[in-house]
Amino acid sequence: MLRLVWCWSASKNSRVEPARRVTAAVLGADRLQQNPGGNTRCFRHISHPPSYKSPLHHPQPACHLSPTVFMSMASGGEGPSSTPPQHTNRLAKERSPYLLQHAHNPVDWYPWGQDAFDKAKNEDKPIFLSVGYSTCHWCHVMERESFEDEELGRILSDNFVCIKVDREERPDVDKVYMNFVQATSGGGGWPMSVWLTPDLRPFIGGTYFPPRDHGRRPGLKTVLTRIMEQWQNNRPALESSGDRILEALKKGTTVAASPGESPPLATGVADRCFQQLAHSYEEEYGGFRDAPKFPTPVNLMFLMSYWSVNRSTSEGVEALQMALHTLRMMALGGIHDHVAQGFHRYSTDSSWHVPHFEKMLYDQAQLAVAYITASQVSGEQRFAEVAEDILRYVSRDLSDKSGGFYSAEDADSLPASGGREKREGAFCVWTASEVRELLPDVVEGTAGTSTQADIFMHHYGVKEQGNVAPEQDPHGELQGQNVLIVRYSVELTAARFGVSVEKVNELLASARTKMAEVRTSRPRPHLDTKMLASWNGLMLSAYARVGAVLGDKALLERAVQAGAFLQEHLWDGERQTILRSCYRGEQMEVQQISPPISGFLDDYTFIICGLLDLYEATLQTEWLQWAEELQLRQDTLFWDDQGGGYFCSDPSDSTVLLRLKEDQDGAEPSANSVSASNLLRLSHFTGRQDWLQRSQQLLAAFSDRLTKVPIALPEMVRSLMAQHYTIKQIVICGQRDAPDTTSLLAAVNSVFLPHKHVPAHP
Repeated sequence: MLRLVWCWSASKNSRVEPARRVTAAVLGADRLQQNPGGNTRCFRHISHPPSYKSPLHHPQPACHLSPTVFMSMASGGEGPSSTPPQHTNRLAKERSPYLLQHAHNPVDWYPWGQDAFDKAKNEDKPIFLSVGYSTCHWCHVMERESFEDEELGRILSDNFVCIKVDREERPDVDKVYMNFVQATSGGGGWPMSVWLTPDLRPFIGGTYFPPRDHGRRPGLKTVLTRIMEQWQNNRPALESSGDRILEALKKGTTVAASPGESPPLATGVADRCFQQLAHSYEEEYGGFRDAPKFPTPVNLMFLMSYWSVNRSTSEGVEALQMALHTLRMMALGGIHDHVAQGFHRYSTDSSWHVPHFEKMLYDQAQLAVAYITASQVSGEQRFAEVAEDILRYVSRDLSDKSGGFYSAEDADSLPASGGREKREGAFCVWTASEVRELLPDVVEGTAGTSTQADIFMHHYGVKEQGNVAPEQDPHGELQGQNVLIVRYSVELTAARFGVSVEKVNELLASARTKMAEVRTSRPRPHLDTKMLASWNGLMLSAYARVGAVLGDKALLERAVQAGAFLQEHLWDGERQTILRSCYRGEQMEVQQISPPISGFLDDYTFIICGLLDLYEATLQTEWLQWAEELQLRQDTLFWDDQGGGYFCSDPSDSTVLLRLKEDQDGAEPSANSVSASNLLRLSHFTGRQDWLQRSQQLLAAFSDRLTKVPIALPEMVRSLMAQHYTIKQIVICGQRDAPDTTSLLAAVNSVFLPHKHVPAHP
């Protein structure tokens, strides 16, 4: 069914062909020949671009680049320097880790805001907008190659108003201009580079540009020179091109219900979503493409929900097999950090072996829920252990003492052996000699004189020459290194060395502990200590749901702490507004920028979902009451009275040129998908029929999308299924802390019941 997605999206893009021609005139025809068929995206450590080219598959939060420049790019970033910086720009006053990374560029950077807009208008200069995030590998590359270049810095500062945006702080800005870049170039990703008129209308856009011309690809200096010339000599054509594409995007991104329209039939939509996922499923290692492979928890949660209402059918059995096999293979793979827990961003190969080593908070949150759900469905303890491991990593490495959660860990770090250039995965990989030196003890009872290292290396696929294939390592960063991946079951490893399974488990656990200790002495990757409301909401759900299933009071207490953090630091009670982000200060205190960024739709939606999960896990009614309050505020700020559904950002913000409704469940579920479920749950908790009706109106607004390409919205399909099968209310009467009440709650939480809710009852 992927072909269906491509055909539909290609027809949308046909409207913007005039803008493509103007882009070609400015950047040169070579720029557009890179992606003649659509959205060709390249990923770290991949020698061939993915074959799937749908512009509707919005860019994942990883850096995506043209294959024409992929192999030639440098890797990593520079290490810390004791030399005082030569330049300091106004980004030094910001709190975003990404903006602070650019505070000493020889570029006159502005943050997104009125000062930059006024300067562009007063000086009648085009705006250069650069968007990225702090753990983006290719953003580091473009900074080092171009933004630290004195000559390019002068050209940018003298001829443009340069604005730097953290896409995680301002997803509203990112989404608008990413839509433009995808429409005009056929691809997208970060770093994103867009040129705007002083009134913020885009006219040229792209992703990464090398600093100087490279083969047939123009470098940033050439692009800047051409744009300057066109701005002086052909400005009307640039501006009219931007206007046309913007109008086309407004029409092409409209999501609305016709008057009186009802949601589509849930069973047909769910069946089609399953069929489309089954068509793209990769049977050997799981996942939904050959390579690169993303975790896509939204797909896995849909498949388990689909099974729950189709248990007696072959399709239901197949759906469950697809989900569980994918989760097993991911847990065994190199995408899973076997030493320090947590999951990396994605796998660059089909077997989940060599990852892009970045770790994102939203992945940990969604995967913890997926794994604990798999444990409910299958009864396999291993799935619950993986869920616990994920939360152990988050508690240790991504948690602030205030109760909030940090955003991400970088892929790049300085090698333990020394050197000033960062390398991807340096913190995580191992040479065979390191393993042998660390685990030299001979294991008694083994055939021969096998050491702990021998057993560990056999089990985790460690090879003397390294276990990363050259095609997965185009820059040679992982040469001689090993990414740990489980190659054999514990039983087979035990049989291979003639020892008991218990002994092997003991040896492997001991080895992992020793290796974790060694890791603590290595240079750590950059930590993005920005705390985002939306991602904290996702993590709140994870702790609440895993804690409830396992009956783990410590996890539930951590969930309550997270809820209190959100209420204290990311809720402006006076203005009745969620705040998008807060930051860790130099003294480990929580800081806020002035003025703070108001929350977006996903901030409200994910927090509300987390609060409902926390309420069901603890039966503390204050969390339900706050969820009701936030839902009322969300309705006021973002609801579309004419077409139904929620806008992603405040539609009254004149600086955001497109009023978008996110129509894809990607790396994170779309806020509208989760809102449909939130509204349904709240209607059952509170008895408010208007919220039930609003949920139905929302689903009706997305009817066309749900009917034609439900694979794009698996989380929304789950919400549609909940409407169809109706939510079952489970009432447990008794004292909250009484043993029999606790026992009944444990019984309810031990099984996967996707269409249920448990209200508090005295």
